[in-house]
Order: sequence, then C-alpha cells, then structure tokens
Amino acid sequence: MSRHTVPYRILVLVAAVLPLVAVSAAPAVAGARPGDWPTWQGDLQGSRHNAAEHRITPATAAELKLKWAFAYPATGAPVKSQPAVVGGVVYFGGPDGKFYALDARTGRTRWTYDLNAGRAFVLDGPAVARGKVYFGDSRGYVYALDQHTGRLRWAKDTETHPAGLHTSSPLYYDGKIYIGASSGENTGDANTPCCTFRGHLDALDAETGELAWRYWTVPEPVQVGTWPSGAARWEPSGAGVWSSPVIDPATRTLYVGTGQNYTGSAGDFDSLLALDARTGAVRWKQQVTDADTWRSLCNEPDAEGYCPGLKDGSALDYDIGATPNLFRVGGRTIVGVGQKSGVYHAFDARTGRVEWRRQLGVPLPSGGISGIQWGSSYDGRRLYVATYFADPGTLFAVDPATGQVLWQTPNPADGCTTGGAARFPEVCTLAHTPAVTTSPGLVYEGSNDGKMRVYAAGTGDVLWEFDTIREFTGVNGRTGFGSAISGNGGAVVSGGMLYVQAGYYPFYPTEHGNVLLAFGL
Repeated sequence: MSRHTVPYRILVLVAAVLPLVAVSAAPAVAGARPGDWPTWQGDLQGSRHNAAEHRITPATAAELKLKWAFAYPATGAPVKSQPAVVGGVVYFGGPDGKFYALDARTGRTRWTYDLNAGRAFVLDGPAVARGKVYFGDSRGYVYALDQHTGRLRWAKDTETHPAGLHTSSPLYYDGKIYIGASSGENTGDANTPCCTFRGHLDALDAETGELAWRYWTVPEPVQVGTWPSGAARWEPSGAGVWSSPVIDPATRTLYVGTGQNYTGSAGDFDSLLALDARTGAVRWKQQVTDADTWRSLCNEPDAEGYCPGLKDGSALDYDIGATPNLFRVGGRTIVGVGQKSGVYHAFDARTGRVEWRRQLGVPLPSGGISGIQWGSSYDGRRLYVATYFADPGTLFAVDPATGQVLWQTPNPADGCTTGGAARFPEVCTLAHTPAVTTSPGLVYEGSNDGKMRVYAAGTGDVLWEFDTIREFTGVNGRTGFGSAISGNGGAVVSGGMLYVQAGYYPFYPTEHGNVLLAFGL
C-alpha cells in the first residue's frame, strides 16, 4: 500500500480533532518522571513512545532547530550508545572509552567517567534508575555509576569469553538489572578456532552487581574436529543476545530475542524467549527460523568449508536483533518483535501462540541486512516498523490487531542526491538502521543517507528533515562530522528536545569524529 499524500494543514487539523488513543498507563522505570526517557526501551514494555511529549507536535515539528552538538574524537569506532534523559541530564557513552553526563538543554558537561583508559567503549544505551546509571561495554563489563556524580558504585565482568560484549541495553525492574550478552567471535578469519561463545541473558542485583541468575541460549560447545585451515572446530555456539529485554510487570515475564548459531545447529537460536523474571525459568519460547548457522566467513568467496549452511541454504543471519514490543489488543497482551528476515511476529504474551506475522522487508540471505534491525515503536494505536537495506528501506505503520499495513513510506528517493550525501554517492544508501521512536502524532526515524526525519503518525508524510553530513562545532570545543544515523538505538525525545547520534555504517569520509545532536523548538 502506498503512503497517502495529505496537505500539511490537513494533518495539523486532524491531529487536533482526532488525538491518538491514550496509551495504557505503563509502569514507569523506577525514579523516572513523566517526559523522561530513562532506558533504551522507553519504558518497561518497550514502546519507544513518549506519551508525555507535548511540545514537539505535528504543528511544531517543522520548527525544530539544532540547539547544540557534542563532538567525539576520531577513533574509527561507530557511535552506538543511545542516550537516556532523566531530570534534565543526558547520559550516554562515546566511542572514545568515556561515559558522559551533559545538561540536556545546553550540552554543558556535568561529569565524565573513563572506562579504563579507552581499552573499552560503550555499545549499548544506559538505564537510569534508583539514583544510578547502568550500562555495559565492549569487554563484557556492566557498570553502575552514581547518577549525580559519576562515581563508580560497582563494575562486574560478566564474560568469561574474551570476545563477549554488551550491545543489549540494560533494563531495571524490581531490584534487578537484566542485560544480554553477544559476541564478535564469529567475525574471525579462517585460522581462528571457532566457535565457543554462548549467548546468555543475566539478571544482576542492582545494588551490588552480583549475578542473580543466568540463562544460557546454547549448550556447552565441544570440539568436533578442525576446519580446513587446521583451526579447532567447536559446536554448537552463538545465539547471542544482541537486543534489549522488556518485561510485563503484571506477570513478571521477561521477553528477549536471540541471534543465530555461529557453529552447529542447536539451542535457542533465532528465538523469542519468555522467561520468569524472578528465576530465569522458561515460560515459553518461539523459534522463528528452523536452521540458521552463519559467521562472517559465509560472505567470503571460498566459504563453503567454513560455512556448512551454504550447502543447505541455512546460512541466513536471520536472527532477532530487535527489541520486543508489548501491547494490548482486545483485552489480551501481545508481544511482537521484528526479525532480520523482514518479518514482524506477534504472539500471545501468556502462551506464545502465534497471533499474526507480516512480511515487511524482502529477505536477502547471508547477512540479514534487508529486514528489521534494532526495534519498533507502539503509540497506543499503531505499530511503527522500519526496514534496513530493503531497496529502499521503508517505514511502515501496522495495525497491532491484524498486522495489516496502514501506510508505508519508502526512504525518500532523493536521500543520496541531496545534502551532504550527494558528495559521496559511493557511500550513501537508502536504508533505515535505527530503531523507531514515537511521540503523540509523530514518528522519528533516521537513515543511512545521513538525514534524520520526523513523519506524521497518521499518514507517513515527512514533516521535518535534517541533514547531518557536514561539520559541526561541538559545545565541548571539538569539530565533529555527521554520518549515517546510528543503529543500536534510535532517536530520543524528551522535554521538548530531540537527541540523535550520527556516526554509524556506512561511514562518510572525514578527519573528525562523529556527533551527538540536540534539537529543540
């Protein structure tokens, strides 16, 4: 279905007389106030919707202006840490091995914390709760800092595997921090022993960091011979937890997605897990791909000896890298999640029974780049889902009861021929990496063309666009440069401000580091 074309003045009128259905009162993250954005998921249920945002509206979105920029040093690492905004302070990690707290209005630095002299950096978005800021890093550590001073309260190494790391953003609930573990072990070359990493979801005591329980996604690997290079071959492995968990407080059920196998074909790969939040016991699980064994060598010319899935077509990389959404339909709670195959799945949250499935992106095997990457949004009326390299990436509004597509807006065709991206045609692509964000009447989604856009929630029309492919003078005294709008998260809307990280693959050539941008009215 093509998107509607509606004059802007009509959009404003409709928004005024037909407000969105109110979102049911979702239990807030502990310590957060209305309008704050305290955690990657936006709230416990993963709505990525700020119902309390009333300054940025369909009538005012076109007036958004850049208020400040924060520039990172040039490190070559992507910008991945989606900010949290609580009490007028923005919290996020940089690619430079530091964690920052800035004044939300001015960008002035409140405090910084150094993650061991840059030997690690933050890949996930923080969670702010009970006076602490929680986040993970590229070594597999989880930290708790004092929210007001940045003083370290505790740091725990949650990884025995040298390639383990945290892209999953933590969620605080009832005295525990829930966070998944993933790995870059599957990116090794042919001479690297492969693979022994096991994905897992951890529940940590929020006060001490001690492990309360752990759920392993695959059995213990065993050596089963060697690869053609002579390197040791281990199976099974993988099923990392790349995405962030959500929770239903009414049933104390935790939901999280898992990645593909690296080797072998066993365990909870490509699955949505429903776990008891108190014990980690399985309530149900849904495996959405029959077989999926993939490592980066599957894309190499002579990969067959290192990628058995090429023979039977199961080297797909169709894992669930997106965070689930919990929503109500007809008095029932549904849990939905996007897959890298381009399918959005909806299940009964109590039983795991399939409610509906909708193919939104055309699946491309081996690399999983055509589908749904990091997450979707629910505003109480519609689900909003974006696809990545889908020729082009497209933003969809979907009926949560049936999966029917209500409108769809492709990445604007001029994205690579206008603005800064026009200077780099060999780099630019029309693709949506970030998770989708919403506020009343508006949808926020960025693109690999370096542009951040705000769409009308009712029609999919673009109301505002900002090109980041240029230099910015940072409030911290550095010069920064925009790039693709960052994955691992998406836009954050709080207190009449819009916060966006720009600095993700594909990288636009520059001698400078990338930027966090803050917009307001």
